[in-house]
Amino acid sequence: MSKKDREHDEKEPLFVVPSAADESDASAKPADGSTSGDFRGLSEQERRLIAEMEELKGTLIRRQADFENYRKRIEREREHDRHRGIEGIIESLLPVLDGFDRALEAHGDPSYEEHRKGFELIARQLRDVLAKRGLEKIEAEGMAFDPHMHHAVERVESKDVPEGTVLDVLQTGYRFHDRVLRPAMVRVAAHPAAKTAN
Repeated sequence: MSKKDREHDEKEPLFVVPSAADESDASAKPADGSTSGDFRGLSEQERRLIAEMEELKGTLIRRQADFENYRKRIEREREHDRHRGIEGIIESLLPVLDGFDRALEAHGDPSYEEHRKGFELIARQLRDVLAKRGLEKIEAEGMAFDPHMHHAVERVESKDVPEGTVLDVLQTGYRFHDRVLRPAMVRVAAHPAAKTAN
């Protein structure tokens, strides 16, 4: 190969990448088979890449939604586990609350008044701490019997109140975040006629 041929080869590149302007010009002109095949090939490739990109974008959106659902589910499970842990501790403290109630009811003697005030203060502090964690006392006395909240230990004949009214609470019931930890043990009013019929 002569020096002149080598210089000619260096000046003219072997492959030219068409620009967008060249492509639009070429698509505007009627082209022969070879040129139009090249541009059609690039256009098809672009369509394939766009379709692939859309598919990847859809996959990414689905993955993000799945991850967000997973994150929320894990948070709910953690919150539930945390409540279950606290619930177990509170459940084990219920006999302590019962002990305070019995101690406060035991002595009506005036000489125990100072001790009584101390017990009341400690019991109130304990109840406040547990209430902040979600413990609620189940109200029962004077209310209509609710089998979800109350456990009837005895039926007592009474005409003074409507049938099924809670007359007396034998053991306090408690709820924790709207879940019954322990139902209240109660005496329930029964009309004499209703009792005989039953």
